[in-house]
Amino acid sequence: MPPPPLRTASATPSTASTPSTGPEVWITLRDRAAVLQEVEAVDPTLPLAGLLFAVKDNIDVAGLPTTAAARSYAYEPAADATAVARLRTAGAVVVGKTNLDQFATGLVGTRSPFGAVRNAWDPTRISGGSSSGSATAVALGIVDFALGTDTAGSGRVPAALGNLVGVKPTKGLVPNTGVVPACRSQDCVTVFARSLDLARTAAELMAGPDDTDPLARIDVALADVPAVPRIAIPLPSQLEGLAPGWAEAFAAAVERFRALGHQVVEVDIAPLLDAASLLYDGAFVAERYAAVGAHVEAHRDLVGDDLDPSVATIVLGGARPTAADLFADQERLDVLGAAGRAALAGTTALLTPTTTWHPTLDEVAADPIGANSRMGRYTNFANLLDMASLAVPAGFVDGLPFGVMLTGPAFTDRRLAALGAAFLAPTVDLLVVGAHLRDQPLNGQLVASGGSFVREARTASDYRLYALDTVPPKPGLVRVGPVASGADAPGSGSASGSGSGSGIAGEVWRLPAAGFGTFVASLPEPMAIGTVALEDGTDVTGFLVEPFAVEGALDITAFGGWRAYREQA
Repeated sequence: MPPPPLRTASATPSTASTPSTGPEVWITLRDRAAVLQEVEAVDPTLPLAGLLFAVKDNIDVAGLPTTAAARSYAYEPAADATAVARLRTAGAVVVGKTNLDQFATGLVGTRSPFGAVRNAWDPTRISGGSSSGSATAVALGIVDFALGTDTAGSGRVPAALGNLVGVKPTKGLVPNTGVVPACRSQDCVTVFARSLDLARTAAELMAGPDDTDPLARIDVALADVPAVPRIAIPLPSQLEGLAPGWAEAFAAAVERFRALGHQVVEVDIAPLLDAASLLYDGAFVAERYAAVGAHVEAHRDLVGDDLDPSVATIVLGGARPTAADLFADQERLDVLGAAGRAALAGTTALLTPTTTWHPTLDEVAADPIGANSRMGRYTNFANLLDMASLAVPAGFVDGLPFGVMLTGPAFTDRRLAALGAAFLAPTVDLLVVGAHLRDQPLNGQLVASGGSFVREARTASDYRLYALDTVPPKPGLVRVGPVASGADAPGSGSASGSGSGSGIAGEVWRLPAAGFGTFVASLPEPMAIGTVALEDGTDVTGFLVEPFAVEGALDITAFGGWRAYREQA
């Protein structure tokens, strides 16, 4: 794909109180002149030529300190992390290192001595973590994309709260060389961007073993998306406790997948939710102690100052589980994983909300552990069970972003991307009233343009329908004001029926914007596309006809629709 255009400054969320620079976003910023000089020197033919990116400060960038959000832990890396090096080779330019929940332990973005990272859309709310600074730098338009990491959902939760795409690859596809471990066996390098294309391009460029990370894997991409994808969704009871309005927003996302022609099936995801609880509540937390426990132990006197109290509590708690506890939890995880795979058998991907709520900074401060634990209901199990995941925007609720997430087995990354692209693609709803209806001769044109049936509908009462002299036969819809008698109509004849005054029956079809453009370009005269008022008070794009075309045509309004007329013709 061609590289997106260079954006050193771009649109920010339309909230007057949004911080313009987000100072708490950054731990270390490069010199502006050095960044611009590097941009000027980039080969313009490279895939990411001149694009600016931010790097979470638990990922090494040569020349900048790595802190993992703890000054006492800081070190000077000798080389870029593999992920960073590959992006730089592709032409992208690092702007700086971003703030995070310390040691990548948290989903809130407030657990840092460098400050809580405020949300780009509402600075009284959290940004989500642990990749808080990276996500917010993208949401504010400061950089084109950013790197995060994900162990429990840190590359997805901040995406949902920032109206971004968050790509969490299959474990091992992107090497973790040069990444401070949180849980070494579960960590993934992730990407935030405002577009899925850019996020996936970055993820693909970073992928592949580097002969250093022993957990790195070669992509064995699974089959493409089936002709009719089956999308699994949780049982209604497993969606309880969402923030106000979020259940309705999720239902709308489900309907969008249905409108794309996907089959949606309810699945009991209890095994996955049970597995999610093991990440923090079980013995797997011992891996966090193995990663940075020695540092926290040696600097207990800094807890409450340089070391975040919540993070220290979690990390030090990892010293308690025994080896027997770990093996018992691993066995339980194996059982839950098998049950989860059985539940999802035959489906293409699992669709869930990305997280459950969007708390304020004050709400997290009042209950730092409890507030954080609510964030990972649908994210915590993915890495434990070796699954790929993709977070995508799904609209707004009360002015704040809402996001959904597609999750599938290991190596289904490209399949999830295809599903996400279809979900995010611009669409047009089109009302058809004649030869393009289901079972009518021109319906295949809609299907060939990527259209899918949405619902039956009826126009407002001030439309008339005429039988045109065309091959194949088709009607013409004209808005003429309140329906009165046949003598008031522009046509010269009328036919009797039973539908007069109640609007014209039709169907709403949904087409991708590109398919709609191709479809409209092929429309013959006198057919036209315009805005049609429906009986429910809404407007929709629809088929109309030029008024001159109905002069002398038969007025069939009284039949109430094309099918009824054809059945009696």
